[in-house]
Amino acid sequence: MARKIRRALLSVSDKSGLIEFAQGLAGFGVELISTGGTAKALRDAALDVMDVSQVTGFPEIMEGRVKTLHPMVHGGLLAKRGDAGHERAMSEHGIEGIDLLAVNLYPFEATVAGGADFATCIENIDIGGPAMTRAAAKNHDSVTVVGEPADYAGVLAEMAANDGATTGTMRKQLAAKAFARTAAYDATVSAWLLVEAGVETAGHRAFGGRLKQTLRYGENPHQTAAFYTDGSTRPGVATAQQVQGKELSYNNINDTDAAYECVAEFDPEEAAACVIVKHANPCGVAVAASLAEAYQQALRCDPVSAFGGIIAFNRPLDAETATQIAEIFTEVIIAPGADAAAREIIGAKKNLRLLLTDGLPEVTEPGVGVKTVAGGMLVQSRDAARTALEDLKVVTRRSPSEKEMRDMVFAFKVAKHVKSNAIVYVKDQATVGVGAGQMSRVDSARIAARKSADAAEACGADKPLAVGSVVASDAFFPFPDGLLQAAEAGATAVIQPGGSMRDDDVIKAANEAGLAMVFTGRRHFRH
Repeated sequence: MARKIRRALLSVSDKSGLIEFAQGLAGFGVELISTGGTAKALRDAALDVMDVSQVTGFPEIMEGRVKTLHPMVHGGLLAKRGDAGHERAMSEHGIEGIDLLAVNLYPFEATVAGGADFATCIENIDIGGPAMTRAAAKNHDSVTVVGEPADYAGVLAEMAANDGATTGTMRKQLAAKAFARTAAYDATVSAWLLVEAGVETAGHRAFGGRLKQTLRYGENPHQTAAFYTDGSTRPGVATAQQVQGKELSYNNINDTDAAYECVAEFDPEEAAACVIVKHANPCGVAVAASLAEAYQQALRCDPVSAFGGIIAFNRPLDAETATQIAEIFTEVIIAPGADAAAREIIGAKKNLRLLLTDGLPEVTEPGVGVKTVAGGMLVQSRDAARTALEDLKVVTRRSPSEKEMRDMVFAFKVAKHVKSNAIVYVKDQATVGVGAGQMSRVDSARIAARKSADAAEACGADKPLAVGSVVASDAFFPFPDGLLQAAEAGATAVIQPGGSMRDDDVIKAANEAGLAMVFTGRRHFRH
């Protein structure tokens, strides 16, 4: 049913498009009611507006915390038009209907993201706005609720087509969006306060997001998909500026996130790092004196898989590296920045996406990950653990050399980002074989060894690249077989968490093979 709009309450933090919307409403003869700064903006635009305090007969108090929480407002929003009982109550108490509510909420997300102190964040939690929004949305059979400036034009067009009225279809759609907005807002507030209060496992957990992009499809063309952001300022695919290239796909976003989180493991002050990802797994990782050298070493590990891959850097992209990348097909490049020459070179590849972030994510920053399962969600803290040289425990007769120790720490950082079961061979601060996502750790070791042989053939080496390497396992070796497979591939040292019931057997096998082995005491399953 079409409902004519006669009175509208406007109370917005984001004033973009406000004046044009209010002028459009006034053109339909709509009476305007407003609060505080919104009312001032309307008056400055020469619009007639009634203060909400004139409607309630009560002034704004407590620094504006209490102004719209009043029966004259909520009665006007919640009264069912055409209902005899509701209309009698309105008449008895002098309540006039409010037919349209335009509200957007205090900028809590932006306040937290800007690093404001606790008290300031608390003051930016909106109470009246969500209460009014929910009231109007509940009563959408009678009331039009507009929560986003992007919807102003559509509402005015609807009114123009219906003699100043909105249709039931539009009101229901706007109500659904309004409830989604308040739910996401409250989810952000609760997530922030749980962290501030030190509560790790709450009785209820809410998650919310804002639509950033409707995607063409999901992992496969028959699946629908969209990309939502949660208001976090963590550098990465969600906050990056896309300088050029085609629209990102579902798989692009997933793989780019995996690549950038991995490259952040390597301090740009110490060395340039490159990570190449394919299907969410690193297929090549290296650090070197320059980005160009790091890219070449990462590419050498698996040049076949790198075709159509995602490339992440821990330093701004330069022209030399961009020139090399342009030689093969790449889907996405993500980096903290790019110089003008690099942008120009990449610009010749019109479909290649270039994402710039102005920073790297902090590996040890707390956060949560969510995975849906049938009937619920699994929630866990981010794997923010790091393993340093001083964390390693030598468990074999032979101690690793200094070079082996450095390579093992590097390999374990990479293994953290490879789907389990994960086996990673590393030599000279570059991966030379990666085995990912196998049901058996032995199979992962075999695949990684085969990859190293293939890479050697591709670059003209006379023996597999894994010969003389170190090997990392994301979890313990339950039997000696996986370790012996690594030894057969040419590895000289092993890094693994330890903790198996058969650790003694594995250590014995390592000693017999002449391997050095260290335990980290921490695993990095990634499913």
